[in-house]
Amino acid sequence: MDNIIYIFVITAGCAVLFNLIFRRYGIPTIIGYIATGILISQLFGLKNNHDLSFVAEFGIVFLMFTIGLEFSIKHLMSMKKYVFIYGPIQVFATGFACSILSVYIFDIDIKSAIIIGFALSLSSTAIVLKTLNDNGHISKRYGRKVLGILLFQDIAVIPLLLMIDIFNVEDGAVSSLIFTSMVSAVILIVILYFIGKYILSRVLYLVVSANSKEIFITTILFTVIGSSFLAHYFGFSYSLGAFIAGMLIAETQYKHQIETDLIPFRDLLLGLFFITVGMQINFNVIANNLFIIALVLITVLIIKALIIYLFLMILTRKKVALKAALSLAQVGEFALAIFTLLSVKGMADDKTLQILTAVVVISMVLTPFILKNVSKIADSMEEQDELMQEVVTTKEQDEIEELVNIDIPEYKNHFVVCGYGKLGREIVRQLKAKGCSYIALENDLNLVERGKNSRDNVYYGNAIQKTTLEKAHIKNCIATIIAVSNEQKSELIANSIKNLGYDVNTIIRFADTIEKGLYTDFGDHFYLIKEREAVAKAIISKALKCKINNDLNQG
Repeated sequence: MDNIIYIFVITAGCAVLFNLIFRRYGIPTIIGYIATGILISQLFGLKNNHDLSFVAEFGIVFLMFTIGLEFSIKHLMSMKKYVFIYGPIQVFATGFACSILSVYIFDIDIKSAIIIGFALSLSSTAIVLKTLNDNGHISKRYGRKVLGILLFQDIAVIPLLLMIDIFNVEDGAVSSLIFTSMVSAVILIVILYFIGKYILSRVLYLVVSANSKEIFITTILFTVIGSSFLAHYFGFSYSLGAFIAGMLIAETQYKHQIETDLIPFRDLLLGLFFITVGMQINFNVIANNLFIIALVLITVLIIKALIIYLFLMILTRKKVALKAALSLAQVGEFALAIFTLLSVKGMADDKTLQILTAVVVISMVLTPFILKNVSKIADSMEEQDELMQEVVTTKEQDEIEELVNIDIPEYKNHFVVCGYGKLGREIVRQLKAKGCSYIALENDLNLVERGKNSRDNVYYGNAIQKTTLEKAHIKNCIATIIAVSNEQKSELIANSIKNLGYDVNTIIRFADTIEKGLYTDFGDHFYLIKEREAVAKAIISKALKCKINNDLNQG
């Protein structure tokens, strides 16, 4: 026991130290966790432990649950093209190409090559979605396409695991196995739907009425873990059950409070998951097979990126296609689980699986750096006139969930600006130019410091929290302007304003009809402005001024 505590303390200390150093240089925290796993495995001779991996897997479970909260059944249907058209195209095209590659490089039988090829077609849900959520790109055009494809990939894990069983049973039992799996899927969906629609909402109402935060969090943890184990009981992945449960809860009024409370658990378990990824790196295997690992890694990255780019380029803009292709080029964590099963079933030799594991882990290590610069890479390949069509955020935002004390003097008849990014700064500039009183709220310390240096009324606080809005004297304001680029944060802020019950005039910009649908029942005090229409009006206004000046000069 003492040894376990000692290892835990060293691990936690290394994770904090690495991430503090890496964050200073703009390196994502994911790399800090992976580096911690590498160091711990070298210091204590620990490789991937089954029990530790089992616990760490729930980082992905909680991630999928929170993603399910953001995408209710209504949202999923609005994304059906991305999930059920783009997803199958990517998985089948990439899986087929990687299967052929596996046959020629590793000289294995066709059954094992198919499993390996389709495992390589899967991308990293944990890394990609966490990074897109952190930098606010999940609501961008390419972010939605990436999310849709990732959702289908998670669904595709089910038949892929089924294929492993099919390839290991007698021919006569195949039809029975398929029938059993289909029946299990129907039963699982019916049970979760029934619980979500008729039981969970009533239970949550009773829990909220008890006015106990501990009971509320315990209930949500029970819901997430319970739905995961129910899915696993029927032969499916833990994360699929959590995702379905999240989608069902998304239909209730408690989704935003649940999401806020679960974020610390999700991020902690995701950190543990990435530590276990680092523990799987075997430097001896890498050193002895450096050429073949590099060859497979580069080939797989190019194949995946090229296939995704080519079919998306036909269906959407080149810039969006390139961003999505770069985001999904890596191999994901589910491939590691599939390779473990192949080893247990004796369908591939240990050397081949160690090489493939090294390829997966290295590709996951490279992914945060690719995602961090994906906008710069794509922007360098597009024309200048396309820059107005999509807001690009290249700086990763720190998500500070704890509310800090803010001291704001008494204000009346003022504007409250939520967000001090590019849009927020421009709004503040225009309000100052017109002599309007205002308060800007921002939860990024760097932006707050920038605002203070510019002598703007910027205060550090999380606008999602009702107490922050109260301290900004929102009850006495003329209007609140939501100026954040992240769709989810924008909706959370709008809900917080709505729940205050002050009938505050609130102005929200939206990008498309899907985002507009989030605010349909918010009431008459919420005013929606379409992003492109606002830009077009501003351009036309400038153009007409130029025309007037031209007419005056000619006159």
